[in-house]
Amino acid sequence: MNQKTVTVPAINCGHCVNTIQLELGDLPGVTQVVASADTKQVNISWQDPASWTEIEALLVEIDFPPQ
Repeated sequence: MNQKTVTVPAINCGHCVNTIQLELGDLPGVTQVVASADTKQVNISWQDPASWTEIEALLVEIDFPPQ
């Protein structure tokens, strides 16, 4: 299993957190998504068939690009 924590400066509120967790959670292979408005970080765990490239692309698509 893969895991990565990224900073997402665009996280400002609980709605942002929910959007990120719901959208990434729908990707096949993503096993856990924990986002925080306080730290502006997202911790993502995944396995095949998900890939970091796919996860990062989705974050950009939903206007929460990681740094």
